Amino acid sequence: MTDSPEAGPSGTSSAASAAPQCPLPKSNFYSVEYPGYVSPGSEPSAIHNLGGNAALETAFRRPAGRRAASILELRLRPDNPFAHPIPGEIVSTSNLVLKVVKRRRKAAPMDVDSTPGGASGIVGDYTAEVVGITPKTARFRNMADYQFQPDMEDPMAKLRLAMDKMDVDAIRAFRMPEEKEDYIVPSNYSRISGDAVDKSVPIDPQLAGPSIVSASSSTEAASEASTSSTSATRSNLRLFPPPIFSRQGLPQNYYFKANPASVKTSVVDEVTGEERTRLVNRQRWKGYGPSTIAYSDPNVPQGPHAIALENKARANEALVEKMKKLLEERPIWTRAALYNQLTPAEVKEVHNSKPIVPLAGYVFQDGPWRDTIVRFGYDPRKQPSSRIYQRVYFRNANHPMERISVNARRQEPRASVMFNGNLDSASDTDRRRSHIFDGKTLTKETAAFQLCDIVDPMLREMIESEEDLREECDERDGWYSTMTLERIKIVLRHKFFALLDGHIATDEECEALLDAGPPTMRRARSQRLKPGKHNMAKGAMRPEDAAAARLQAQLERNAKSLRESRLAAGRGEHDAA
Repeated sequence: MTDSPEAGPSGTSSAASAAPQCPLPKSNFYSVEYPGYVSPGSEPSAIHNLGGNAALETAFRRPAGRRAASILELRLRPDNPFAHPIPGEIVSTSNLVLKVVKRRRKAAPMDVDSTPGGASGIVGDYTAEVVGITPKTARFRNMADYQFQPDMEDPMAKLRLAMDKMDVDAIRAFRMPEEKEDYIVPSNYSRISGDAVDKSVPIDPQLAGPSIVSASSSTEAASEASTSSTSATRSNLRLFPPPIFSRQGLPQNYYFKANPASVKTSVVDEVTGEERTRLVNRQRWKGYGPSTIAYSDPNVPQGPHAIALENKARANEALVEKMKKLLEERPIWTRAALYNQLTPAEVKEVHNSKPIVPLAGYVFQDGPWRDTIVRFGYDPRKQPSSRIYQRVYFRNANHPMERISVNARRQEPRASVMFNGNLDSASDTDRRRSHIFDGKTLTKETAAFQLCDIVDPMLREMIESEEDLREECDERDGWYSTMTLERIKIVLRHKFFALLDGHIATDEECEALLDAGPPTMRRARSQRLKPGKHNMAKGAMRPEDAAAARLQAQLERNAKSLRESRLAAGRGEHDAA
């Protein structure tokens, strides 16, 4: 800025002219923030570590900002295929490239003597010039991944190098080496105080420290270090590094702090009698779930477990007795059927007070009575009459399995009314019959019923028939034979899905299906189910059949909507005429 020729009384400029505008050059430069020291003359090596000029040009030509498309890898050991690269990113910038020139001139001899301390008296002039702009910059802000160097003399390592170089002869000559079980071999590293140093990797002496023996150390010093080491062997498990060790690219604060609920407790070892101090979490979680057994367990629980008894005082005693009474009347219940015998207020209390169900009965985790609540001491595997309590479940492929949020459940008017205990008689009657299937009324969109809760006449006759029963209970089919249970499932499935389609299936339709031979009839299993296996959906369609059913249902819905739109268009034309 230059002062105006007109000056005020104070001798300062009253007005100032704007600084001259200089146009920016049109030359573009690309910048790389290389995370390392680049000495003069080592630029080709740095470019080689970045993948070469071709990799740089490709990365800079891609759109900046898209992480998947603008990745640049830095390999500090580019010739080692097992060295993990450092990922970089191309970002948009608006930087200027300055060319700074310093011109030196020598001062006069008389000025040299006058300089403090006898300085040389060299004076420099600096000039700066904008030569271009930097629209993109390559930055390396992520942490380097863990590195692991395998034995490069191993045949697998040589095969990896041959594949990188496309050495066909070396690949064809590869043979799997014989397993020698030499998992521990003498170490080729110099060790002092447990530190291992690979001599093939150059290390700056200033960074190495006094505890590491450099490659130029004497043989005697290295021998003494090896002798004084507690272990002069290394692992030879031939473990090759994975493509990535850590997915964490940026450092994060750990915020480590001790658990305030942990207290020091003295513990005496029963064997040695030694007293030790350990930390015990006073607020650790205790499971309040009911006693759960697998079908293969020989015995059934005779009473509640210890944790349930400890929390017995927290449970409503009257509600526990009511559930025990229901289990005396009927030894096996599904949760839905059992909750339907309670009032909405009692159901809410069962949900909130966890020890109630564990005090009333136990649960099978698999088998024909999976996820049912059973009376303590009652073993359905030994009672043929318990076949009517078996559970039949099959999925509705068209029913979306969505988890409703807590807020959505709280906002549902029916749920809020139910938990307040103010349901009208009609709604309460429907709720109490939701576990019953009569073949005419649809109470829910998923089929999960106990055989005793199926009151359809045709199915009732098949369930109560004693013509084809087993002498011993089966893990999959219970007391029924495979053929009999399959026939029950076929009829139940047809009638249930008919209700979903909006019509009531007749017994003649079901008889025709049984006479035609069920296409989904399965052979008897030759192997036992694994304990804990999710076999709740026994009788469900195979995944490919379920996918075909969903596709067919979607096509039918599309055709129905198309017919409705055409019908609406026809009505519009008729009204216009």
